[in-house]
Amino acid sequence: MNINIKNITKKLKLSWLFIICLGFLHSCYSFTGSSLTDEKTVQINEFPNNAALVNPALSQQFSTDIQNRFLQRTTLKGTKENPDILIEGEITDYSITPTTISSNTTTTSTGGVINESQNKLTITVKVHYENKLHPELSFDRTYSDEAVFNSSLSQSDIETSQVKIVTERIINKIFNDIVANW
Repeated sequence: MNINIKNITKKLKLSWLFIICLGFLHSCYSFTGSSLTDEKTVQINEFPNNAALVNPALSQQFSTDIQNRFLQRTTLKGTKENPDILIEGEITDYSITPTTISSNTTTTSTGGVINESQNKLTITVKVHYENKLHPELSFDRTYSDEAVFNSSLSQSDIETSQVKIVTERIINKIFNDIVANW
């Protein structure tokens, strides 16, 4: 068995150099991806539902979900007085519209064909974001998303499953625009 001490020593030196470089890079760059550096506090006001079709639970649920997202996934602390960041807005559209009359067909045991139709849920939210420490980052934007579902779903099923999917997507967009600032 021929062991080359020079190769082993060289590999150990390179390994240590790699570990030191990695540690240096980690200390220079935060891998969180957050653009919020100086901001410490956030105030997120309730988002009233001003849509023509009103889902009675939507305003409260959306407001709670967006507050939870910012308080759980950032180091920001909630406040009601003089916040570094203010997030507020309103739900401007909540609509359910037919998208297809016969998207899927099912053959019954007797050979008949049943056509299934689909509907689309659309939710639109207008957001005002104010960053008091970095006013150039402030914005007013409208976010919208949708989910297509089988028209056989009950109103209760739509409100528990489809609304959750759409609001989660909208909150992701808002969160990414404010925190990631990509």
